[in-house]
Amino acid sequence: MHRTHTMPSKRYKKAQALVDGKKPYTLKNAVEILTKFPRAKFNETVDIAFKLGIDPKQSDQMVRGTVPLPHGSGKVVRVLVFAKSGAPADAATAAGAEYVGFDDMIKKCQEGWTDFDVAIATPEAMVEVRKLGKVLGPRGLMPNPKTGTVTEDTAKAVKEVKAGRVEYKTDKAGNVHVPVGKVAFPAIQIEENARAVIEAVIKARPSSVKGTYVNTATISATMSPPVRLDLKAFVAH
Repeated sequence: MHRTHTMPSKRYKKAQALVDGKKPYTLKNAVEILTKFPRAKFNETVDIAFKLGIDPKQSDQMVRGTVPLPHGSGKVVRVLVFAKSGAPADAATAAGAEYVGFDDMIKKCQEGWTDFDVAIATPEAMVEVRKLGKVLGPRGLMPNPKTGTVTEDTAKAVKEVKAGRVEYKTDKAGNVHVPVGKVAFPAIQIEENARAVIEAVIKARPSSVKGTYVNTATISATMSPPVRLDLKAFVAH
């Protein structure tokens, strides 16, 4: 738990002084402010948080998908590919997947091993991989056709997740949190990554949602205060 949740640190207070919490900023200005905040001792992740005007209890109002970040996420992504031996397994290895296998990898996961960030499976392998629901499901590691992680083209999927394809998904309260890079990135790269995520989330608006879709959106680093975003430029068209 961040200590900023209890007693704000000096660094947090200095950052807070640079931003007007009530005022929404254009994406460009918000990123400029964010990059001026005093830095933590580690390379913080930059996140965008959306509060959506959806009913998360309605399955047709679920907002979920993936978006490639133009400049990557800055995170090293460890990939496991479930594939029987043959072309899909060989292609996954050639594309740089850290772990490739079938029976051996299923057994490891059944024993509780989850030392990877993304799991990809061929449709054939999914027949068995589905049985790992109790292990992979709660950790958000279950391959899913909607996010491109159940596919015959294992090489393409591995390359995309390695390059910085991020997933967005509403939580039970109708919020979406998406990483858009690291604070050490140049401001223009954070801005372009954030733009790609904002456009994807807005485009994913379910047709059954009436009224305001994005109630609020903020951008923040791991240890920084949030900066409110003005999304008029994105929803005007």
